[in-house]
Amino acid sequence: MDSDSLLRRRDLDRGDVEVRSRGIQLALSGHDISNYEQERKNVTLEAPQYFNFARDFLDQWAKAEQNGLRQTSTPAFWWVDEDSQKELKLSFQDLSNISKRVANALVQGCGLTRQDVVIIILPKIPEWWFLHLACIRADITSSAGTMLLRSKDIHHRLTLSKAKCIITTPDMVQYVDQVADECESLQTKVVVGTVSETSPGWKNYGQLVEKASSDFECVNTKSSDPMMIFFTSGTTGAPKMAEHTHSSYGLGHLLTARYMLQLKPESIFWNLADTGWAKTAYSSLFSPWIHGSCVFIRNTHVAKFDPTDVLTHLSKFPITHLCSSPTALRLMVQQKLESYKFNALYYTVAAGEPLNPEVVEMWTKGTGLDIYEGYGQTETTVVCNRPPNLAYKPGSTGKSTPGYEVQILDDEGNIVERGTEGNIGIHCKPKRPVGLFAGYLNNPEKTAASFCGDFYLLGDRGFMDEDDYVYFVGRSDDIIISSGYRIGPFEVESALLEHPAVTESAVVSSPDEVRGEIVKAFITLSAEYAGCDQLKLTKELQEFVKTLTAPYKYPRKIEFVKELPKTISGKIRRVELRNKEWQID
Repeated sequence: MDSDSLLRRRDLDRGDVEVRSRGIQLALSGHDISNYEQERKNVTLEAPQYFNFARDFLDQWAKAEQNGLRQTSTPAFWWVDEDSQKELKLSFQDLSNISKRVANALVQGCGLTRQDVVIIILPKIPEWWFLHLACIRADITSSAGTMLLRSKDIHHRLTLSKAKCIITTPDMVQYVDQVADECESLQTKVVVGTVSETSPGWKNYGQLVEKASSDFECVNTKSSDPMMIFFTSGTTGAPKMAEHTHSSYGLGHLLTARYMLQLKPESIFWNLADTGWAKTAYSSLFSPWIHGSCVFIRNTHVAKFDPTDVLTHLSKFPITHLCSSPTALRLMVQQKLESYKFNALYYTVAAGEPLNPEVVEMWTKGTGLDIYEGYGQTETTVVCNRPPNLAYKPGSTGKSTPGYEVQILDDEGNIVERGTEGNIGIHCKPKRPVGLFAGYLNNPEKTAASFCGDFYLLGDRGFMDEDDYVYFVGRSDDIIISSGYRIGPFEVESALLEHPAVTESAVVSSPDEVRGEIVKAFITLSAEYAGCDQLKLTKELQEFVKTLTAPYKYPRKIEFVKELPKTISGKIRRVELRNKEWQID
């Protein structure tokens, strides 16, 4: 029985009627894809005038659960803390009630109103999920940040977004307080920790929620209202704000859940991504709960990725679906996979960076399982993917996802011949795909530059074969993707230039067997450092960058040069340096 039948049979409130009239149905038994090619041709996703993910999916699953229509014993949320060995299992009814209380805490306790911006910098703790759901309910725009951010990064985000509130842990309080007075819009600071960990000028999250009521009427948001902001790196400046609406992510990820992840209510889904990245919204929030699946979260304070630890947990817990970066998979396939027994795992997804065919082969050989690749970006949902019933072609990211029309274009926006390299684009006129972002907030020039004719350009180069398979060739800009992290060269170059030893710097990607690519900096030295110990200076510069920006951005390689290649107009030719690193003639 689908939710349309459910909504016709039950007493309906206003929200329920809107769900039914919009044609949104809960996939109570998952979604059977018997003919993927047919769905690619025929499936479209329409955004209704009003939509709210918390009301129209989460609360509906809570009702289905209450009425015995979610026929599985798996929880909606399963959290495991590695350090304390604690576990927390919550139902959709629990999530619905908790997020209503947190919404009241934000509105009444913090004074936030509709479309105010709140920055959320939290690790993989339940409050991350409670807060984002609460923001969606209250029509408060949330923006997640990684725990690796430092004062300079936080200052940039607070000032650019005009955030009125920031929520983080006691460990991050010092970084916020170093810049808070310089951020005019910031009114409220909330710390998630014990009562004793509350700092002067900070409200305590637990106290706010304890006082709050669980009676909260969800705001009747329009599909086009802003819901989330993601800071995404660029090549010519600090990170820019990609704005998603209530429908672009909240409804758009229906395609991700259905076609890339193929989730069902009984699925237990583990996504390894960090909470500061859009991938967590993709695969640890919207997609699983659209299909009523269980979100599995493991929290650990160990910063370094341990492939054996992940493999052990896949053996220990009944996880059915795993989503990982290719970097993590490259580390996992180097282990003795045959020694692990996965009792429940049957579906592995890779996303975030290109996947090597060798990794697929080694994973399949060691586990008997395939890897299904997805391709998208912060600004979209999943644009291309390869589901199980689509033949595997090494090096390809699959075909365009139903709901998207992908083409390869020349620089004028014309579709090129099959097999010809060009710009990867999404057809967006006259009908804009639901999963496409609203634009770069307060940056109309950058937004306009992302479109060419009738297409949105993803900023990547690729080609398409005669069978509609898409092949990723490389980025058309200078963005570096290292272990799934997007790093803009400008941010690293700016940090380096603050050191007295550096006269000029140029940052490019460099190949790496484990991370795919890493940050490399070419540096010209100031006169007083010309004869210094370069090995010692390299280490000093690396540590220096870590103090100014998120540590994952630091240059793992540094080469000192006499001069940098430049254009006639004086612009540094990063492409020349990058080609040198990748040995491209």
